[in-house]
Amino acid sequence: MINYAKAFDQAVLSEEFLSDPYPHYANLRENNPVCWSERFNAWILTSYPDVRAALKHPQLISGKRVAAYANNLTPELNTEMQPLFYQVGKWIGNMDPPDHKRLRRMVDIAFTQKMVESLRPAIARLAQDLIGKNLARGKMDFVQDFAYPLPAIVIAQMLGVPEEAREQFMHWSHSLTAYSGTGQAQPDLARSASIHAAELTDFFSKLASQRRLDPRDDLISRLVRLEMEGDALSTHELLSMCGFLIVAGHETTMGLLSNGLLALLRNPTQKEAWLKQPELGLTAVDELLRYDSPIQHQTRVAAEDIEFSGIRIKKDQRVMPFLGAANRDPDQFEGADRLNLLRSPNHHVAFGHGIHHCLGAPLARLEAQIAFPEIIRLLPNIRLESKKLKYRLHTSNRNPLELSILF
Repeated sequence: MINYAKAFDQAVLSEEFLSDPYPHYANLRENNPVCWSERFNAWILTSYPDVRAALKHPQLISGKRVAAYANNLTPELNTEMQPLFYQVGKWIGNMDPPDHKRLRRMVDIAFTQKMVESLRPAIARLAQDLIGKNLARGKMDFVQDFAYPLPAIVIAQMLGVPEEAREQFMHWSHSLTAYSGTGQAQPDLARSASIHAAELTDFFSKLASQRRLDPRDDLISRLVRLEMEGDALSTHELLSMCGFLIVAGHETTMGLLSNGLLALLRNPTQKEAWLKQPELGLTAVDELLRYDSPIQHQTRVAAEDIEFSGIRIKKDQRVMPFLGAANRDPDQFEGADRLNLLRSPNHHVAFGHGIHHCLGAPLARLEAQIAFPEIIRLLPNIRLESKKLKYRLHTSNRNPLELSILF
């Protein structure tokens, strides 16, 4: 008898898996949709109903995720990791109600549809500028020259981060997300992440001090005002919120832009359809999110014994709903492995579901709705350079490391 969970564990992070994890998800979904993974030390969920239910389950909590990771470290490494745990421990995604609700309410105002829509002209200009810088060369690395800088610049401007620090932020962000990327504790990655978390926290501590003396019209100043007013926001929460926004604000969108363009170039009839029907907009972006999700899984911890598809999950065990697997479930999406920019309805879970639904989803969608039509319009002869793609060494954050395009 085939041990599908063991086969999955062995395949994870292989070149073949990173290139296309979806057949591996299909094997689990069809044969062992709720299974225990030794690699992840967690229950893996791959069917759409189970994943969606898990994301909203009140007994699957986020507040123990950092502790669950720390428990897998040696005491010495755990001590070295304290700067990282200080930074990420108060991230909204790692918190539960009532603190989660309180903190989210403070920043939701910056990501309302009206506020996000007001950024449209600036994002369009930025997209055009990034493309224009490379027009004369006739080629570009789309990941480094467009997908990384566009969302990083947008979220940095919203926060009020000086322009000269933006490139450093991309480096910090990549380091902070890399430490958990292999599904197992990696000492070197953990130490690097902790060093960079300390640098990130120190940077925002100094910037917050400046804003206390000289407030401006930016998100950091707004958060500092809340901190200074009393009990609404602690200094620790302020510094973690800034770190969370800078990381989450560009990592997911970078993956969406990179994976999305690759999908369009591999499906030229779909790309041409969008060119002829620019009004596809949100429908097209949601299909790109479903088809190749920038975040492949999330992690929760069971607060009590619970059950999924007849399988008992014990209190304090980790549970990992695989968003990428759910988004390719053929029982939910007809022709699930086919890109269809006209797909509607499209209830994908690429941005999660429930109280932890991605805070920056409206901004990510807008950036993609602007970027892809501009790329298609300004680069009508765009095509992939013939070279083998290498993907990020990460079980959740999914995107090619480089995407060389010719035009």
